[in-house]
Amino acid sequence: MKTLISRRHWRLIAALILLESIPACAPKPSGPLAYVSNERDGTISIIDTGSDRLIQTIKVGARPRGIRLSPDGSRVYVALSTPSGHAYKESDNKIAAIDVSSGQIVAKYHIGSDPEQLAISRDGTKLYASNEDAGTLSVVDVQTDKLISTLVVGIEPEGVTISPDGRWVYVTAETSNTVSVIDTETGAVAATFMVDSRPRDAAFSPDGARAYVTTEAGSTVAVVDTKTHTVIHTIQIPRGDGVKPMGVVVSHDGGRIYVAMGRADAVAVIDAKRYQILTTIHVGQRVWGLAITPDGRKVYAANGLSNDVSVIDTATNQVIKTIKAGDGPWGIAIRG
Repeated sequence: MKTLISRRHWRLIAALILLESIPACAPKPSGPLAYVSNERDGTISIIDTGSDRLIQTIKVGARPRGIRLSPDGSRVYVALSTPSGHAYKESDNKIAAIDVSSGQIVAKYHIGSDPEQLAISRDGTKLYASNEDAGTLSVVDVQTDKLISTLVVGIEPEGVTISPDGRWVYVTAETSNTVSVIDTETGAVAATFMVDSRPRDAAFSPDGARAYVTTEAGSTVAVVDTKTHTVIHTIQIPRGDGVKPMGVVVSHDGGRIYVAMGRADAVAVIDAKRYQILTTIHVGQRVWGLAITPDGRKVYAANGLSNDVSVIDTATNQVIKTIKAGDGPWGIAIRG
């Protein structure tokens, strides 16, 4: 009897070993991937936009906020800083590069203190990152991790966005109420202009002729002529409970502007020609970052308090799916 039980036992162990030796055949994504930074638990959630399901979570540590994909789509860059309420640690404050194919961190760049948002040059060789507590923008060589320059860009810089042609980088500074314009050809600050109170994010029209800058306390969207770097119109977002314009994206045809309204738990849809709000879409709690799919059919909204991502159908302006993410979704990146 002992021998029979022993043989069965070993057969079971052998079968388990065989099963573990077979590679897992995870289903291939059915659409572009969305990468969501979760600032409170130090993770990146990866969502298949074809099936709208969470397929992977990557631990990056520290406090991840700003997140971008490299132009060729091979890497995800995320800005890491010391978590809120913790003593500052220099080792926390980096830009981490994640290899898309392996899901592994392959590099960490010395970018300066408290990086919040970043942009990548169109040739993928330079990183531009805002250093919120220092009032500067750091420019770093991706291949050598060498600091190329440090530029003064206002008080508490946050948003960093590069124009479609790669010529201009717009940096929003929330306390000085300014936008600094970096000329990527000269590496210098080419212009600075004022907007309403507490600018947070910027997005360019597909042709690069216009930029749209959200202002949290001003409750506006500044429309900017990028030839002259001047504000030509201001769109007023009706003030209300929790209305704080944050993230912004533009449709691929340039006709719609989508604005995350913070603690109002909604996304405003604005007609880019008439500068009028067409509708508001209820999403999760404290919506922050936004991203749009390459086909323009969906907008993804990161909700920092409800810990989920709302999927908006741009044809109907309705939320069609809510996907659980990590703790404190902040930013979203989808390759365009």
